[in-house]
Amino acid sequence: MKVLIDTNIIVDVALDRDPFFTNSEQVLRFVEQQEIQGYLSASTFSDLYYIIRKAKGHSWTLQFLQRMAALCQVATVDQAAISMALTTNFKDFEDAIQYSTAVLNRLDAIITRNPVDFPVTIPRIITPEQLIQEFSNP
Repeated sequence: MKVLIDTNIIVDVALDRDPFFTNSEQVLRFVEQQEIQGYLSASTFSDLYYIIRKAKGHSWTLQFLQRMAALCQVATVDQAAISMALTTNFKDFEDAIQYSTAVLNRLDAIITRNPVDFPVTIPRIITPEQLIQEFSNP
């Protein structure tokens, strides 16, 4: 399964955010173990840098992002993705970009802690808990 990992999942891991850390880390473990193919949208990297750098500093954040770039594929955000995002009815533009990126890169699902932010059925919108449950009960 090819999945787009939403920004909040990565931030949970980087900042050890409880109570989300454990399940978000498990998502990345599934990628590491090649049980799923993890993707991050190209635009997520700048968002992650901005958020994480405030708490962890420049050097730590760059090292963390290098690990994420090595672990996950980078999903293209191009003119088509931005054009699509601009025409959706999402409340949050960043979520619209995530959705458009997943669709145009033909990904199977978006893994997010905030499924209500994605008012769509395709691709699938899955929480970390749901993904873990799917792998626990094949």
